[in-house]
Amino acid sequence: MREKNKERVLALSGGVGGSKLAFGLSKMLPPDQLTILANTGDDFEHLGFTICPDIDSLLYSLSGINNSKLGWGQKGETWNFLSALERLGGETWFKLGDRDLATHIFRAAKLKEGLSLSEVTMLLADGMGASHRILPMTDQPVRTMIHCELGSLSFQNYFVKERCEPKVKNIKFEGIESAILNPAALDFIEQGLKAVIICPSNPFLSIDPILSLDGVVDAIKKQGCPVVAVSNIIGGAALKGPAAKLMSELGIAESALGVAKYYQERYPGLLTDFVLDQKDKHLENDIAMLDLSTSVTQTLMNSSERKKKLAADILNLVSKALSF
Repeated sequence: MREKNKERVLALSGGVGGSKLAFGLSKMLPPDQLTILANTGDDFEHLGFTICPDIDSLLYSLSGINNSKLGWGQKGETWNFLSALERLGGETWFKLGDRDLATHIFRAAKLKEGLSLSEVTMLLADGMGASHRILPMTDQPVRTMIHCELGSLSFQNYFVKERCEPKVKNIKFEGIESAILNPAALDFIEQGLKAVIICPSNPFLSIDPILSLDGVVDAIKKQGCPVVAVSNIIGGAALKGPAAKLMSELGIAESALGVAKYYQERYPGLLTDFVLDQKDKHLENDIAMLDLSTSVTQTLMNSSERKKKLAADILNLVSKALSF
């Protein structure tokens, strides 16, 4: 029997917010001790490409080429392709920069050759210099569909084209029943984990698709390790994206407490710890009443140093939890 490595950390991540913490963790842990499992529910087909926004945010962040001003895409981006496409009357609602376009062209060509999304992601990471492993949650297509007052919209149509304006009724993940958890991720889990860290990504759009894959929650629970979720809500607001709006429309309290309750009710027995921002310290006792250990710290990651500091705080929390 293979000896388990209890120094391994698995991070579950969406795009912008998750990629910030993933960057911080990558500065605290060597590549053999950290794997990031990325949401692929946001993926969609556009202009002949399979576009993977969350994977790309992680790739750009971990390789140090992300556009920190926009929060997405690559730094030094130009928009000549999009301008030319607009002159031709093409669809330009989804912003593809010239550098970003190279990623999509490369991915499309490799997928057409028959490589899996995992294999293509590894090649992209190598080419960009991202040394920590980023795994798509699955190699089968899963598409997040937003059922709203306009009907059924793919996530990117809702998020970008419609600017999150339509009122949401519910969210479905098309293809989730037949999708298989990435075998490399399952192997990483079963080799032994020190901790699972749920990054401050949107619970409904970024984390739910990962945890909804058959077997992933049970595989994590079997490890008996700390499972730490970081609130994506600070002071009742989401720093990026439609999380707070969605919570209101889905009948969930727009607060860190609402996030903690959601995880506890949807995935009972999964979380052990919950990290909230200093602005939400007044909610700590209420969250503790949910049978969760809590930690209050600075979760706003508006600099590289703060990304690393939050990662260090979380890893310290894990070490303390394991010492009891």
